[in-house]
Amino acid sequence: MSERISREELVKIYNVEISFFDDLVACGLLEIVIEDNINYLMYDDLSAFEKLTNLHYDLDINLPGLEVIHCMLKKIEDLKNKNRELVNKIYLIGDKYENI
Repeated sequence: MSERISREELVKIYNVEISFFDDLVACGLLEIVIEDNINYLMYDDLSAFEKLTNLHYDLDINLPGLEVIHCMLKKIEDLKNKNRELVNKIYLIGDKYENI
């Protein structure tokens, strides 16, 4: 099983309000694992939490703003992947015609 950190430890380390963490989960910006009534964040998702925390506390971006930014970043990542696929197809087609 991957490493994880409890919600209580996380908010203590990052000095954030527990309600902020809960709001991120409620909005679907973070996924948690619940075991024995303890909420855990997987270490793989820690960078997403850090980004959202920095945006909120350093730049004073509210929760709806975080949702918009998250959505836009996801769309950008999807477009990058699609672009990569298309570029690879172009190279494959080009290689195919060079061998004729």
